[in-house]
Amino acid sequence: MTTASTPTTRGGVRVGVQRFGTFLSGMIMPNIPALIAWGIFTAFFIDVGWTPNADLATIVGPFIHYLLPLIIAYTAGYMVYKQRGGVVATIATMGAIAGSDLLIAQFNATLAEGEPQLGQIHMFIGAMIMGPLAAYTMKWLDSLWEGKVRAGFEMLVNMFSAGIWGFIMAIVGFYPIAWLVNGIMSVLGNAVSWLVENNLLPLTSILIEPAKVFFLNNAINHGVLTPLGIAQADEQGKSILFLLEANPGPGVGLLLAFTFFGIGAARASAPGAAIIQFFGGIHEVYFPYALMKPVLIVALIAGGMTGVTTNMLLDTGLRAPAAPGSIIAVMLQTANDSHVGVILSVILSAAVTFVVASVILRASRKKDLAAEAAGTDSFTSAVDRTEANKGKKSEYLGGLRGDEAAAAGAGATAVATDRQVRNIVFACDAGMGSSAMGASVLRSKIKKAGVEDVTVVNKAIANLDSSADLVITQQQLTDRARKQTPDAMHVSVDNFMNSPKYDEVVKMVVDQHQSRA
Repeated sequence: MTTASTPTTRGGVRVGVQRFGTFLSGMIMPNIPALIAWGIFTAFFIDVGWTPNADLATIVGPFIHYLLPLIIAYTAGYMVYKQRGGVVATIATMGAIAGSDLLIAQFNATLAEGEPQLGQIHMFIGAMIMGPLAAYTMKWLDSLWEGKVRAGFEMLVNMFSAGIWGFIMAIVGFYPIAWLVNGIMSVLGNAVSWLVENNLLPLTSILIEPAKVFFLNNAINHGVLTPLGIAQADEQGKSILFLLEANPGPGVGLLLAFTFFGIGAARASAPGAAIIQFFGGIHEVYFPYALMKPVLIVALIAGGMTGVTTNMLLDTGLRAPAAPGSIIAVMLQTANDSHVGVILSVILSAAVTFVVASVILRASRKKDLAAEAAGTDSFTSAVDRTEANKGKKSEYLGGLRGDEAAAAGAGATAVATDRQVRNIVFACDAGMGSSAMGASVLRSKIKKAGVEDVTVVNKAIANLDSSADLVITQQQLTDRARKQTPDAMHVSVDNFMNSPKYDEVVKMVVDQHQSRA
């Protein structure tokens, strides 16, 4: 009994951390465009920007202090309880912002003349606390009187209950939450400063690189590094913290090592995976290669530490988070004085990972060739373990299986044709990277088929609505999508990048188009 329960407990902890990290990511990722816009304002218009402009620079402060935390709060509230949750969450977070400002003003008033004063603390962590808390409690309160309000009074009750509860939660944000978050940010900020001052920041790679491979990095990245990095960038115009997790160098170094010294399917797929990882920013494609030989995580750690050390020595950083972790996004967010250092950090981290991984692969080559000759498919097994770590199928990882994945999906049931299809929606959890790539593939196929009056878009499952005629999801997400759009047709695929289902969808659309002509 003890032996059997141990992996369950570990798996439960890992899954819990993954879900927590995914929830944090869901608050931050949709708002990355706003962070990018803020980064552009700072790049151009602050005193040390490319084109200083005192008037336009006045946008920078309110943008980071009010707009960014409030839209994060709204997103968090919307995830929990749609627009109603988003509105209450935003009100509550405004209380936390004002409470933080008051605490800092009171502290600064106690300082002797000439002593350095504390700057503003931006309520990103406050928004990530208050947003879900306000929305969940609003949802719970609504459930108490659901179905008990006299007819004709629903709107009155709904409006006043949300307004009153938003008022109460704003006071909660103003006092305990503002005090708590100010303390958390102070502790975390001091910890990062201590690591930098003692030249220990590269040691974070020992935690971050393995965490990435097991999909446990979101809690660290979005829960700690992003809020601290934004605060640091506001003060200094850049932050090294944005590069701790996003640096594409270690991943591409590992994939290049497999390109030259790997064997079998891993070697064949590594060059394509390297392009996706380095330019597309989809880091998860290199995780199976590391899991094939867990000792390769040492190579990733060595490369990560090299990149961090380079950035630390050259005092480089990004203006805002680079998402996804593509070299293109990294370079676009690089501070004006940091381009050479950031490029060096990527090159050197890739080189170190490549060298260490190559030594490991060469040392085990005979054993690997013998295993391959015996029919052991360690790469496919590693892909499966990676998807298990992620907790769901991945079109990027599934694409690494190539023809095998396509063949697996070939026996699926044919697409139904009982509804006129004009709007096709690819849906995934976030509604961004994965579903966008799938939509691009099908859009291209439909265009080549000569059909022009069918739209193909990508959305998050939570945002699906009645406008969708056909919804395409990965198999494990189809039930959720069907609950959102029960009247639409639903197609399940193994992976978004390579599914024979697309040809069936195109044929159905073409047949419908010809029948209408």
